[in-house]
Amino acid sequence: MPISDYTRELRERVGTRLLLLPGVAAVIRDESGRVLMLKTPGGVWTLPAGQVEPGESPRDAVVREVREEVALEVVATRLLDVFGGAAWRVRYDNGDQVEYMVSVFACEVVRGSLACDGVEIAEAHWIPGSEVPALLSLPYPASLFV
Repeated sequence: MPISDYTRELRERVGTRLLLLPGVAAVIRDESGRVLMLKTPGGVWTLPAGQVEPGESPRDAVVREVREEVALEVVATRLLDVFGGAAWRVRYDNGDQVEYMVSVFACEVVRGSLACDGVEIAEAHWIPGSEVPALLSLPYPASLFV
């Protein structure tokens, strides 16, 4: 996955040491109540999600991330929950360590056609909410999707 300029600059200073990073994720449902799930080129399933950039609000970040990843314009209708802590710690193949604090928003599509960016996201699928938690590598609770 691409790394932001901000995180790249931090990595130049701290190497692979643990970084605490603010993130966002979107729970987007279709008219049948299914949840939009994305698959990376590496085969990892994820919600539309990403990092909050300096000067950006979490609400603006989730709207931007959805637009960048799947070309949909959304409005964040409400904050569902915020997650973080040791369970949200990730060590990437290159050795970089991060611990995410993720603000999860319910979002509604206002316009656009679903189209994967082809860089971060290879596929997009509408999945029944009950099946979502088993696909995700991060410990989102099932209650977000039912």
